[in-house]
Amino acid sequence: MSDRKPLIAGNWKMNLDHQQAIALVQKIAWTLKDVDHDYEKVEVAVFPPFTDLRTVQTLLDADKLQLRLGAQDVSKHESGAYTGEVAGAFLKKLNVEYVLIGHSERRQHHNEDDELVRDKVAACFKNKLVPVICVGETLEELEAEGAAAVPVRQLTKALEGHKDIGDFVVAYEPVWAIGTGKVATSEQAAEVAKKLRQTIGELVSAETAEQTRILYGGSVKSANVAGFLASPEVDGVLVGGASLVVDEFTGICRFQKHVSL
Repeated sequence: MSDRKPLIAGNWKMNLDHQQAIALVQKIAWTLKDVDHDYEKVEVAVFPPFTDLRTVQTLLDADKLQLRLGAQDVSKHESGAYTGEVAGAFLKKLNVEYVLIGHSERRQHHNEDDELVRDKVAACFKNKLVPVICVGETLEELEAEGAAAVPVRQLTKALEGHKDIGDFVVAYEPVWAIGTGKVATSEQAAEVAKKLRQTIGELVSAETAEQTRILYGGSVKSANVAGFLASPEVDGVLVGGASLVVDEFTGICRFQKHVSL
């Protein structure tokens, strides 16, 4: 592991209403408290649906829970006649810290392209939110171009043309490994993360490359997380379905017990 603080991010996707969200957050927090989880060593964030954000924020504040709050999307617009959109300023008022940008499901089901991803990253920077920039290739792209080509291209576009680049996180999620049970090897994940970090160094600065956390996502479970995070190139994981299962998610958060640091 490097000096970068590992980040375990749970993407709930379109699951759980606001009442169910309370129960899950409480169970996660209680379970981690019972095992004396050190949030200074491993950061933990949850990404509920928009309708749950205010409820989760209130719970985190009232009970002084150390979980971080993230949103699953943001509008590129600041305000106006954009029905159904949610502005970055609104998220900031809810103490949201992180926002998923360019998740493969947004790209696939909502036709989000690289230009829109770049604009949403800009909205995050403007509102002092930390974008978690999601990149990854399909099976067809993997076979045609290799594992790193598409993620590097997507990240390059996402960071293009910003006047002020704030903090950001990169999540490498091979599309072929999301919800399929297929998993990239730890060596594959580390190699892609290394190339993404090199890209950040070329596009921004060596200092930013060294500070930026790069996550792996794609069928991550408590049984395989240690292998990914044994590499100094991988600084955490973006968890999908397993983030809805308390024992699985908290087991992932406790990955250090399986890793020799």
